Amino acid sequence: MKLPELKIGDKIAKLPIVQGGMAIRLSTARLAAAVANEGGIGLIAASGMSHGELRYEIRLARALTKGIIGINIMVAAKDFAGVVKTAIQEGIDLVVAGAGFSRDVFGLGKESKTPIVPIVSSVKLAKISEKLGASAIVVEGKEAGGHLGTDISVRDLIAPIREAVKIPVIAAGGVLTGQDIVDLIRKGANGVQMGSRFAASKESNAAPALKEYYLKSKPEDIVVIHSPVGLPGRAVRTPFSKRVMEGPVPPKVCDNCLKACQHNFCIIRSLIRAQQGDLETGLVFTGEFMPRIQKILSVKEIISNLMAEVAAAV
Repeated sequence: MKLPELKIGDKIAKLPIVQGGMAIRLSTARLAAAVANEGGIGLIAASGMSHGELRYEIRLARALTKGIIGINIMVAAKDFAGVVKTAIQEGIDLVVAGAGFSRDVFGLGKESKTPIVPIVSSVKLAKISEKLGASAIVVEGKEAGGHLGTDISVRDLIAPIREAVKIPVIAAGGVLTGQDIVDLIRKGANGVQMGSRFAASKESNAAPALKEYYLKSKPEDIVVIHSPVGLPGRAVRTPFSKRVMEGPVPPKVCDNCLKACQHNFCIIRSLIRAQQGDLETGLVFTGEFMPRIQKILSVKEIISNLMAEVAAAV
């Protein structure tokens, strides 16, 4: 099967693969640029970054690739609008927004002609997104890592959402192989978003200890916790996530990073600790099928393997 190109706004990706924007700081310029150089769309995870850091990462990505670079940002972040405006000022190619839904962001995109791509998990939000001016939507199923908006598989979400909207539909959640890509495109997706496979890549900004932790994870280690954002979140069982599941772990210091925080633990600091390799007090977000990944590969190797699997897919 020959994979179609993915058109979002006036940007055309040769490969219909979007690298998930994994925060905090797993998806930085190096990873995003590597995916863009292979013909896909690379995303910088902007959540938790200062405006200065985000500007640096976008400029670095631009120096490393001529491909398509976007950002992923949590709508739940208190500085959501400021981050989006900063990225737009830097000429970002597109904005992917998840962990909540914002109507205001479409106005920012319209003013600057920047494609806005919300993450949705229902026909209702897909229709609303199209009406408000979304250039595409990421449809995320229950298999995804991080914050979840549904308990329905992406394989069951794609067909009804594809029928409901005319804009490009990008399937996300549990996409690891070329066969997964083929299956979802045949169900009506215009492309896929992949997080876990790129989190466990050489270019991922995760600490070596975190990458090794990914490889050691087993299906029974994948759990769902309640995030301070107000959504369930899929993570790997660690001493910290176990404590969170047993009851609140109130933060001693609050960075006031969310619009509305339930204060059962500090999500920003716990994700940063994991990214830096602290697996005792860190929170490790992951997709449902991370345990299927057996090796840390380069982005070039990952894409090459995917293309071979696509070619062999039946």
